Amino acid sequence: MTKKVVTLYLTQARYVFFVQRIVELAKVNQSSYICVANVHMTIEAYWDPKFAEAVNDADLVTPDGMPLAKAMRLLYGISQERVAGMDLLPDLLEEAEKKNLSLFFYGGTKEMLDKTQEYVQSNYPLLKSHEYFSPPFRNLNEEEESEIIQRINDFGANLVFVVLGCPKQEKWMASMKGRINSCMVGIGGALPVMIGMQKRAPRWMQKMSLEWLYRLAQEPRRLFKRYLMTNSLFLFLIVKQFFHLKFTKQSS
Repeated sequence: MTKKVVTLYLTQARYVFFVQRIVELAKVNQSSYICVANVHMTIEAYWDPKFAEAVNDADLVTPDGMPLAKAMRLLYGISQERVAGMDLLPDLLEEAEKKNLSLFFYGGTKEMLDKTQEYVQSNYPLLKSHEYFSPPFRNLNEEEESEIIQRINDFGANLVFVVLGCPKQEKWMASMKGRINSCMVGIGGALPVMIGMQKRAPRWMQKMSLEWLYRLAQEPRRLFKRYLMTNSLFLFLIVKQFFHLKFTKQSS
């Protein structure tokens, strides 16, 4: 993914495929990572080639958000279901409970992780093996990094849910591939929604690609500048790519 061409390497498959594939990676403790891509991640990848490489090197990238799913249909004729992190997270917890998979939550504040632990114990009582760690809000030094790697590997986590936010969580997962013996999933803002710290948009807003607007209404000060820049640029790039593909087809 470069500034010349904006694409995401997304698998054309139904939602259930993504869940099954992640569970398969987790069951065998394959060192791997999953990116749950939205418009923000796409634009971050557009501006930063190294970040784009981290996204494209993921074992799986899911189209989180209707704008991406619709862009795939418009540009490439691919009928792709949305695979939202807010749906994926509870479904993976349910599968982990059924298949006795161990979970490790990495990132977020201690308050968020305490609420997460309460939520998991209440809603997934058969899920016995789960651990939580809130890292400091700074880059870890080599010793601290080695300690967290050993802690996760010694725990034997099948799934590591990474809650650092984009682009930090994707960069962290890419740097941990081959070092952490688990399937890592960047869940970002899905966790606070699941545990009730934030609300999710109504279904009709989700279907109309307006979930971003609902989030903006909840956090206008933090998200206004980001959405103004990323959404505008995303629309511009989609239009640009559309005409590029159209003229390329006509000239061939």
